[in-house]
Amino acid sequence: MQIRRVGVVGAGTMGNGIAQVFAQSGFEVRLVDSSSGALERARVAIDKSLAKLVEKGRVTASDRDGAFERLTGGTNLEALADVDYVVEAIFEDRQAKLALFARLDQLTRPDVILSSNTSSISITVLGAATNRPARVLGMHFMNPVPLMSLVELIRGQATSADAMFTAAELCMRLGKTAIEAADYPGFIANRVLMPMINEAVFALMEGVGTAESIDTVMRLGMNHPMGPLALADFIGLDVCLAILEVLHDGLGDPKYRPCPLLRRMVAAGHLGRKSGQGFYKY
Repeated sequence: MQIRRVGVVGAGTMGNGIAQVFAQSGFEVRLVDSSSGALERARVAIDKSLAKLVEKGRVTASDRDGAFERLTGGTNLEALADVDYVVEAIFEDRQAKLALFARLDQLTRPDVILSSNTSSISITVLGAATNRPARVLGMHFMNPVPLMSLVELIRGQATSADAMFTAAELCMRLGKTAIEAADYPGFIANRVLMPMINEAVFALMEGVGTAESIDTVMRLGMNHPMGPLALADFIGLDVCLAILEVLHDGLGDPKYRPCPLLRRMVAAGHLGRKSGQGFYKY
């Protein structure tokens, strides 16, 4: 199947980044979100991102204009009825994703692949909400999407080899590197990353070091580009907590137990960059 038209559901940070890279790569993109405000914020974010790329000489002004021409937004899921491929990028809530996949299954052609940008929720479970589990897979982009080259492709229990091949080819067309992961909680990236962030929060809670000292050790001692607490702020502490809960519930191992300090900060609304305060103030 020739994929020309791509639907992206969810206009948040990940969704607008995914929509941008598809539009930049020549695809017609339909970005759908239930909130018109989110769509407007996405338009502004994409405009800024493309402007920076033009400024740095990575894309031409003509390429930027072409990407915008290929991108449309709206609040009605019906706009995805004739797309060739779908990427779901809504918030990390299992029930919301299940309901959305059931609806997308009804709306789109039976041959269309339904992919999820989920960072931890089971692809097998999402596929079971549809009549096409062989054509449901995980397509987990890294943030910020326009700059990060990795995409985790997750094969559910019923995902076909053909669907995985199609997704891998798409990644190549986007200029991304695809790595396949099995459908276990957290997949590869978050299975390794989130326990590190969680341990950093425990170290902070127990007074082993300040946020600045913990992050500096990891940056200068381990050559990480960003310390784990600053990274948690960037990801969103609520997102980190949700992923850790999936790991803890799905694997049943106490080593994935979310740190009480992380829970307390999320309860207080200190979610990181997006709220203006997390482990650092913004």
